[in-house]
Amino acid sequence: MDRNTIIAIVLSAVVIIAGTAIQATFFAPDPTEISVTETSTEMPDESTIDSTVANNVKKHSFNESGEEPSLDAFNVENEVLDITFDPVGASISSVKLKKHLTDGEPSEFVFKDPDDANPFMLYSGSDKSNPIDSVFNHTERVIELSNGSITEVTFSRDFVADDGTPFKIEKIYAIPEDDEYVIQLAIRITTADGSVIPLGDSSSLYTLSFGPQVGPSFTSMSSNYDYRRVYEMRRGDDNKHNISYKDGVYTAEDDLEWMALTGKYFVYIGGPAEEGIVGGFEATNDTYEEGVTQVNYIYMSRLPESSSSVTDLYSFYLGPQNKSDLMRYDTKNDNLFGLENQKYTTVMETGWLTWLESILKWFLNIFYRIIPNYGVAIILLTILIKIILHPLSKKSQESTAKMGALSPRIEEIKNKYPDNPEAQNAAMAKLYREEKINPMSSCLPMLIQFPILIAFYGLLNKNIELRGAMFIPGWINDLSIPETIFTLPFNIPLIGSQIHLLPILYTFSMIFSMKITQSSSSVAGSQQGMMNFMTYGMPIIFFFILYNAPSGLLLYWSVMNVISIGTQIYVNKKKGSIYRKEEEEKERLILEKKKNKRRNK
Repeated sequence: MDRNTIIAIVLSAVVIIAGTAIQATFFAPDPTEISVTETSTEMPDESTIDSTVANNVKKHSFNESGEEPSLDAFNVENEVLDITFDPVGASISSVKLKKHLTDGEPSEFVFKDPDDANPFMLYSGSDKSNPIDSVFNHTERVIELSNGSITEVTFSRDFVADDGTPFKIEKIYAIPEDDEYVIQLAIRITTADGSVIPLGDSSSLYTLSFGPQVGPSFTSMSSNYDYRRVYEMRRGDDNKHNISYKDGVYTAEDDLEWMALTGKYFVYIGGPAEEGIVGGFEATNDTYEEGVTQVNYIYMSRLPESSSSVTDLYSFYLGPQNKSDLMRYDTKNDNLFGLENQKYTTVMETGWLTWLESILKWFLNIFYRIIPNYGVAIILLTILIKIILHPLSKKSQESTAKMGALSPRIEEIKNKYPDNPEAQNAAMAKLYREEKINPMSSCLPMLIQFPILIAFYGLLNKNIELRGAMFIPGWINDLSIPETIFTLPFNIPLIGSQIHLLPILYTFSMIFSMKITQSSSSVAGSQQGMMNFMTYGMPIIFFFILYNAPSGLLLYWSVMNVISIGTQIYVNKKKGSIYRKEEEEKERLILEKKKNKRRNK
């Protein structure tokens, strides 16, 4: 096996491995989703429950006291949030993101079925099945601070324990009136007679929950282009960590700063304001056939307390994965609550290429400010990347042009050794060495583009500005998701029912780009199969890998292919004529030398 064949095989293996790694890391369903699917459970059938028995079961070891408050929900807004408070459980039933629209309306951050418990419900002790769903009284006031104002919503309700101990639960929400996405919640529990709080059990005083899901709404989580993941931030650490469920449950072993539930663009982040309050974090993951098909609850269990009064403070980020919004909680002067070093921006980090993703986003936003269309901005960014990579691709393109000029000599070698592949390979290898060209050099630019492709994918999946960004009305209406030209009434294996045009255009552009950069006559017969695989096999593989990719990603690579085709045609025309003249001159000198030898004889 000659040197060029070995290089071809190695490069092909690298490309295949890289493509597989990209699919497994970025395009495959999240591992936590797979494990949950295997352990999924069905919603219990309410018809099987004896409603008479269920209604007579006492849920808590205490009862409400005083008059029953109003059930009417009410709203509190700031510049970016519209929050609906529910007196039942002193909870939040809706959070709308005013600056991020879905179908022209503010996006709903809280995604739940009608029968699901609201976010921020309390549970007695470590119990997570029966929320304290009593109706609470509420008051509302505005607190003026030196750097802004806060709307404070206070819920309160008196209770009497089974042993006669009176106590009160207060939940006090604080909402900044500016453009912040963090709200705070203080939970205060006190007894009227100074006795120990008659709430909870030996493992926890109460449990605070968030769930069942971060919006916008979805019908399934089968594709990694729309996903929900849970991360944790451990105290003293600077990096987030993925969690792994066991039978649909994860319990944190360490004292955490916060846990986060992320969607493609939005994120919930919640944790205590002080260390040593929460005794345990827990996350659950269940899948159902109807309603919210993937349910993720996050629980924080407060340590047990033997005093007559406790007041605990929690912070919650409810908003977009936008670096400028997240990073303001690393500097206390940038937010009304004076939070610092929260490390919320880590939820956006995609790994070792985060730095490249940030650079691409910076240039993309510059181009968008020049021409306010993200599709055009992606094209301009692609042109810039191609210019930057030109020194690396120039040698490859010139090598391709030179191989075209060598076609007569290559054909001569093939005709000279028609039935001897080893001799063909040896003769061609000698020719390539003499001419200082590499027939597989066209693979190098493609391999160099892989880090850029991965970073571009992360950019399209995390850049909130691209959500709903239109390029061509009626075709590419959202660069962050696949474009669809029509939907079939049946599924096609590996593709589904939605037909996307961009993957098809991308595949043809890639095949044409590979063909024009690889001369079929430049390889020996033993290498032709490998060359055909690189020309046709790789584009087809990537067609299936990228079929449901964001349209912005396919737009980038398709434009890159078109530019490569255009530049290669130009180089073939310009340099090819020069190389052909050089070959003709070499051939003339060889013939002249042969004539001189015959004359001398």
